[in-house]
Amino acid sequence: MTRLLIHVEGETEETFVNELLADHLYRKGYTAVSARLLGNSRQRSRRGGIRSWRTVRGDILRHLKEDPNCLATTMVDYYALPQGADDGWPGRHKAAGLAFFMKAASVEEAVAKDIIANTQEMGALSRFFPFVMMHEFEAMLFSDCERFASGVAQPGLASAFQTIRDQFSSPEEINDSPITAPSKRIEGLVPGYVKPLYGTLAALEIGLDAIRAQCPHFRSWLEQLESWPERRASL
Repeated sequence: MTRLLIHVEGETEETFVNELLADHLYRKGYTAVSARLLGNSRQRSRRGGIRSWRTVRGDILRHLKEDPNCLATTMVDYYALPQGADDGWPGRHKAAGLAFFMKAASVEEAVAKDIIANTQEMGALSRFFPFVMMHEFEAMLFSDCERFASGVAQPGLASAFQTIRDQFSSPEEINDSPITAPSKRIEGLVPGYVKPLYGTLAALEIGLDAIRAQCPHFRSWLEQLESWPERRASL
């Protein structure tokens, strides 16, 4: 039996995992795939949002200890990660000075090292690896602009979405300011855009094959998830 828990930052990612990613991974040998919002959602006025690393680390370590047969990963947005002295995620502050293509990998490496340093479990790294998206989940929706437009019931917007997509080498590079973040660009074109609902409908319309073809960092993570049950069985 191979169970997978994905620690996510918000309801959009939670829905994506439960409605799209889980079915795909069941076909790769998992017996259970679920998403869990980081931190204790019952103590928050609204669900979602990335908590301090200290809190998140406690959640991950506690789960790995409670369920020794479970694999765990994360799905979080690099630019939303806290980087303060008290709440910062490992490697986040340092990564700000790195080239774009090194930022997420640098944080992932630092997060993995921190988990290893704070557990007494031998081989803990074989049950945990982090995934850090460079920007919001909505960036991946630009992987197929026609299907994206169809998924949000706005087929006339395909050209406008494509114009945004064509400005970047990959959808994962669609960027990071309060004005140009992927969700802000979409909200400017789609009145009443509701992230968890419309984002998931669009992702279902686009499909994982298109997303993995256009988003190399997501593809690398997905390939690791796909091969994990087989690798664990061979240990």
